[in-house]
Order: sequence, then structure tokens, then C-alpha cells
Amino acid sequence: MKLSNTRIKGLKIIKTKVFFDNRGFFKEIYKNKLMKKKFIFDVMSFSKKNVLRGLHIQTRSPQAKIITVTSGKIMDVAVDLRKNSKTFGKHFSLIISEKSDFSFYIPEGFAHGFLCLSKSCTVNYKCSRYRDEKSESTLDWRDKIVDIKWPIKNPILSKKDKKGQNLDFFRKI
Repeated sequence: MKLSNTRIKGLKIIKTKVFFDNRGFFKEIYKNKLMKKKFIFDVMSFSKKNVLRGLHIQTRSPQAKIITVTSGKIMDVAVDLRKNSKTFGKHFSLIISEKSDFSFYIPEGFAHGFLCLSKSCTVNYKCSRYRDEKSESTLDWRDKIVDIKWPIKNPILSKKDKKGQNLDFFRKI
């Protein structure tokens, strides 16, 4: 396993080892000695094509996450909402699929979301904190200042994600 930096400080690509044979493959996802970060909570989501989940953040109980796609393909996005960051409001996106030889590390202070690009997808999240419903907030996926180039105009959204806040809201909290 190897960590690679992205253009936004703190976001990392975790290059994983994948072992192939005639049965399929075996893939390492996380090694504590590499990250030195405690992950206490794992969750999984299943989505249909054109479902957009996010952009979610826990403001009072921030979570670091490791994102791994176990089925399908997604466009994954992290938005820097760390108030003192030089890259506040900037985003980083990448395509991750079940065939990818990497996972995506997102530290505390980032909003996270993804769009399912395949017929369906299954995404696994390793989280550094438990879900704190009272601390949850959503950044509007269409925020003009953040300016994410989503490949779809009308994604399938939850009621919560339809009510996302703009970037100015996160500057003030």
C-alpha cells in the first residue's frame, strides 16, 4: 500500500495491493501502520444509476473517511470546508470503480458525495467517528462557487440532499 497526495492538502489516494488469480482477486483496503488513523465505523451504500448522494459533512463531529467501491462505478467528490484552509470551497473529484486499484481518503472537514455512473453501485465507507445525526449538514451539489462539473443535470436525490446549503452557510458556522 502507498499513499499519494492530491492537489488539496489532506486528501489522499490509497494505492492498494490487488492479488489476482483464476478465482478473482483479493484486495487490501487499509493498514493502520500506514495511516495511523483510527477508523471505528464502517458503512455501505447501494445506489442506482444517476443517484447523487451528498455532499455530506458532520460539522460538530467531523469524520475522516476511506471510500472504496466494491461494485459499479462512481464520480466521487470531496469539498474542502476547513475554515482556515487555503483551499476552502475547492473540490477534488475522481472516478472510482470496482476495478480501481485505489481507495480515496478524505480527512475531517470535507463535505463528501458521489454520483452513481453505472447501472448500480455499492460503496463502502470506513469512518473515524460514528454518525451524529444532529451534526449532519449538506452542501448544495449545484453550488455555483464550488462549481463541480457533474455529468448530469437532474440526478436522483434524497429529500435531505435537495435542501443543501450554499458555501456561504459553511463560511459562517
